[in-house]
Amino acid sequence: MSEKQVSPRGAYPHVKVVGDFIFVSGTSSRRADNTIAGVDIIDEMGTKHLNIATQTREVLQNIDKNLASVGASLKDVVDVSTFLVSMNDFAGYNKTYADFFDKETGPTRTTVAVHQLPHPDLVVEIKVTAYKKA
Repeated sequence: MSEKQVSPRGAYPHVKVVGDFIFVSGTSSRRADNTIAGVDIIDEMGTKHLNIATQTREVLQNIDKNLASVGASLKDVVDVSTFLVSMNDFAGYNKTYADFFDKETGPTRTTVAVHQLPHPDLVVEIKVTAYKKA
């Protein structure tokens, strides 16, 4: 049985292939059932802790699944753009990111802070460009 994919929340594809380039739309830690990874309820009042490490890991795994749908993987990524709601999360994001990419051989990267993302529980969104000879 194949794993259910997350569906886009608008009129756009998750992945677009143009020649040997693969563009992956901004991706979050939203799961196929519309829950969001990295949202931890920490008390009986429903207080949330938004876990940057968990969200970053889930985002990169989601991107890898999207790339796999066109025969590619994270190894083919050449450029990363990351959007953080708070630069206070940069250290946790950066540490988790390093589990997926190597400093010497990994993609180029830009990380910026944004005012908000499409859901209040999201703290990171990532889009990538990959290159794979057809």
